[in-house]
Amino acid sequence: MIDAARTFLWHHARVLEQRRFAFLFDGGPAAPVAHAVLSHRNDDGGFGHALEPDGRGPTSQPLHTFTALTLLHEVGAAGDHARAACDFLTGVTNDDGGVPNCLVTARDHPKAPWWQVGEDSDLLMTALLAGVLHDVGVAHPWLDRATDFCWERVDGLDRSHPYEAAACAHFLDAVPDRPRAEAASARLGALVRDQGLVDLGEGRAHEGYAAGETHKPRQYAPTPDSLARRWFTDEEMSADLDALAAARQDDGGWTFPWPAWTPITTYEWRGVVTIEALLTLRAYGRIS
Repeated sequence: MIDAARTFLWHHARVLEQRRFAFLFDGGPAAPVAHAVLSHRNDDGGFGHALEPDGRGPTSQPLHTFTALTLLHEVGAAGDHARAACDFLTGVTNDDGGVPNCLVTARDHPKAPWWQVGEDSDLLMTALLAGVLHDVGVAHPWLDRATDFCWERVDGLDRSHPYEAAACAHFLDAVPDRPRAEAASARLGALVRDQGLVDLGEGRAHEGYAAGETHKPRQYAPTPDSLARRWFTDEEMSADLDALAAARQDDGGWTFPWPAWTPITTYEWRGVVTIEALLTLRAYGRIS
């Protein structure tokens, strides 16, 4: 499986995913991964330039910045850049402590149809960013305000959708107040199951999502120590991991269920999801 994925990535992936695979699975160095990520950094401390494939423009965006911090943290290099990212986020944050999903600076650049420009605070995006910054361990006023925003929204959540619920699960895995996080995760898990926000084999997409674009247990609980792992039985988790392993394509890579709105994103996304699939399978002991 690893050998086949390596071949796929050499044929089709970006340099970033090639370097990341080498670090994660072949004992490669961290520095080239960090250099590849930092090529997407802007002078304002944020990140752009299609780091997240569906936003093709150059301007710094919250989602690109989350992706950058996640990848830099993975190789132990986020600390040098997290505070600058927080400074960027401070400049685009609303009075309530939340950030928009897609900033107005993306309006004139190519982006996926679901990258909707707006100014309203977004729980999904703020939870992702707060979660990774807690993972990094940075201390910054932006993170304090964003954490308060996320707690208020999570505590009052009575309806959600899969991407938002998964972002909240990430936040709860990382936020320092563990007793509060465990209680909130139990409530969120009940909401996810009650509202059908997880695909346990039925294959029904949530309203507004593409056909087949469902969230599986592994997307809420990417590792066995995720709080969301408690939401699912051993049988449900095992069946999901079986399905993930079986979803590998003949060329050695995995694919994704959302639309490829411009041709280049097909292989850019496939490189990303192939590495994520391998990481999940390794975390659960399915591959060494």
